Amino acid sequence: MTHLNTRCVHVKTPEVPAGRPLTAPLYQTSGFAFTDPAVFADGMANPDGAPVYSRMGNPTVRALEDTVAELEGGQAGFATGSGMGAINSVLLTLLSSGDHVIAQRSLYGGAFASFENLAHRWGIEVSYVSGPAEARQALRPNTKLLYAETISNPMVEVADLPGMFAVGREAGLINVVDNTFATPLLCRPIEQGADVVVHSTTKYLGGHSDVLGGVAVFADADLHRELWPELVEIGASADPFAAWLTLRGVQTLALRMRQHCESAQFIAERLAEHPAVRAVHYPGLPSHPGHELARKLLTGNGGVLTFDLGSRAAGLAFVQAIRLASLGPSLGGVETLALHPASTSHRQLTDEQLRAVGIGEGVIRVSIGIEDPDDIWADLDQALPA
Repeated sequence: MTHLNTRCVHVKTPEVPAGRPLTAPLYQTSGFAFTDPAVFADGMANPDGAPVYSRMGNPTVRALEDTVAELEGGQAGFATGSGMGAINSVLLTLLSSGDHVIAQRSLYGGAFASFENLAHRWGIEVSYVSGPAEARQALRPNTKLLYAETISNPMVEVADLPGMFAVGREAGLINVVDNTFATPLLCRPIEQGADVVVHSTTKYLGGHSDVLGGVAVFADADLHRELWPELVEIGASADPFAAWLTLRGVQTLALRMRQHCESAQFIAERLAEHPAVRAVHYPGLPSHPGHELARKLLTGNGGVLTFDLGSRAAGLAFVQAIRLASLGPSLGGVETLALHPASTSHRQLTDEQLRAVGIGEGVIRVSIGIEDPDDIWADLDQALPA
């Protein structure tokens, strides 16, 4: 099996003495009993050992870790209870007080808050950049890590991963990327030079707005093995039932992403023609600054777009007028969701910081679902100002 959409269906399942389950069984247990003390001890100290305690390893959770690691082209994974759990677990295990981080300027609000917290409480310096040239200029002797998002949240900027990661590799940095918006079906950042890929599996991998989760995939098994003792002690490990739900979602990922991308392109083109819309941000539009980069880097443009109505009042009026779409957090589910980033997901940013990352007061982020695109457009159209 070589195609990613085929691999999505055939998720990893634990071995059983006879026969093979068609889906990964749910091991809803906090721990496991042993007759051999040596096997027990090995499982406590070894990420590849027998499952001992579900915070440290569980067969269902491992099936998810192995599935996403294979889809991403990585060597090992570590599943967590949320996307922020994955991000913070990676940052806290890789960084120490006094380290310097180079981070993409346009970031998810939660990730930005984590970096600000690390800077304030841990003395970790953070420089925000917009591309490889600025990243190279930001290098310092104490720079440890480079952090990016394949497609940024919420402004759907496309990161120059080959360029950014080349800077990181030359300087001996650890390259970390959030691939949530793209998923492994649209981009595999390890092939571009990433060392660690994180996901909020709450989004497209789970895909049905019914589970919280995250995962970090490591390109190098030795780095995973080195960090594993600290990762499990942080305590952000995934719950078996959440992992099981996510595995079920992964099996339809290819079908859903195809519809998300097609419908988002359809909606973006119509928004671009609407007189009330000042600007549309979507990599599939030729007007998008990252359009040519997206054509080279991505196999699809994703299911999220943003557009600007010019003012906070217009933005808030729009999200109150939608009917088929829902006003709510998160993204990547089968239903269309909209939100106003300036007052919700990026509320912690000052006006100056919002301007710096291009988030206007009238910007709306829409996660396009798998409903009929004509129905989605009819709803957005009736909610737009005349």
